Amino acid sequence: MEVCEGTKRRKVSGGPRGCRRSAAGNMKLEAGQVLRSLTVEDNNRTKPEHDEEEDDDCFSISFLRNDRLDPGVAVSPRYSLLREVGRGSYGVVYEAIARKTGARMAVKRLQCDAPENVELALAEFWALTSLENRHQNVVQLEECVLQRNGLAQKMSHGNKRSKQYLRLVETSLKGERILGYPEEPCYLWFIMEFCEGGDLNQYILSRRPDPHTNRSFMRQLTSAVAFLHKNNIVHRDLKPDNILISQKSGSPVLKVADFGLSKVCAGLNCRNSEERPAAAADSKGSNQNNIVNINKFWLSSACGSDFYMAPEVWEGHYTAKADIFALGIIIWAMIERITFIDAESKRELLGTYIRQGTEIVPVGEALLENPKMVLHIPQKARSSMSEGVKKLLQDMLAVNPQDRPDAFQLEVRMDQVTCAA
Repeated sequence: MEVCEGTKRRKVSGGPRGCRRSAAGNMKLEAGQVLRSLTVEDNNRTKPEHDEEEDDDCFSISFLRNDRLDPGVAVSPRYSLLREVGRGSYGVVYEAIARKTGARMAVKRLQCDAPENVELALAEFWALTSLENRHQNVVQLEECVLQRNGLAQKMSHGNKRSKQYLRLVETSLKGERILGYPEEPCYLWFIMEFCEGGDLNQYILSRRPDPHTNRSFMRQLTSAVAFLHKNNIVHRDLKPDNILISQKSGSPVLKVADFGLSKVCAGLNCRNSEERPAAAADSKGSNQNNIVNINKFWLSSACGSDFYMAPEVWEGHYTAKADIFALGIIIWAMIERITFIDAESKRELLGTYIRQGTEIVPVGEALLENPKMVLHIPQKARSSMSEGVKKLLQDMLAVNPQDRPDAFQLEVRMDQVTCAA
């Protein structure tokens, strides 16, 4: 479910948004669909003045094979598309091979033909390229390429020289559809690390319950969210579908992905640093300063997936603490294996809810309607949930965002309760 500007608009009953992994996309693509690179030009050097249309097509690299390319030009394939692994309303995800290293990659193609698609694509681009450091639990973006008219340009953060990039930004801001030839649409290609373990739904529900795995995943998830908040990024769509699993190291490593609804809260400073909790007054104080500030940044565009949305998101006035609520729903559902059936895809998904007669209602929506409602954690009588985890989940799911721990406090407390379990 997505809600925009405070108006509830049910699209899918608790279902996923965007590019989803599916078993339906296992067919091999034709051999001709190969990502290629041509001679790289310096995109930042001063160019002589040209006709505007010619300058618009001055891309630094060509990314896709195109029949119009001069057959005499020597090209060296960079990536080979192997198969489609996911498809959504605004994009497709492929598994690919980096020809130089042999590494498996995920290639996400987003069609930028409508303002809402451009906004989602740029949100993901801005979030991932704003991260100066890597984190093992956040999906890694290798490169992003803007493609149009069979040519392409490698994108970089804050690139103000590219007219195509500026046109995308203008399209997103003005909400006007890009005009062009329908047979030659504009695309953004994201080249990212490939997560062969599927998403959190698939991984958890295809295996027997394992308390050790649960504790590991809980620590990894809180570490990822703390990292994002320290870097002034609010994810806004945390859910099991958007948490991928990498097994390259032998043990499962979670990767928070899909930043199409994320918000980079730029321009924050430390003026509120004196308000940080005393518990954070240690060597990590600078990180806490960032988190305090991001929790002072108010967002008004209500968006996300309904089963994971905090009460204040339904109202359209919220902060980064909404991510903490969503994380609480995910962890609670993971520990007790609480699931529902998505009305559109018919998939079984992890997610906690409140029963009202024959209906199931998202926890956030139920708390908004009845703020005094007491959540029964754990739900199941035979649950092995410790008292420490139970209390932490109750705090994460507090109806008042101010009563929830921030991402730094959560990381510290999660380490404590999982080590004690």
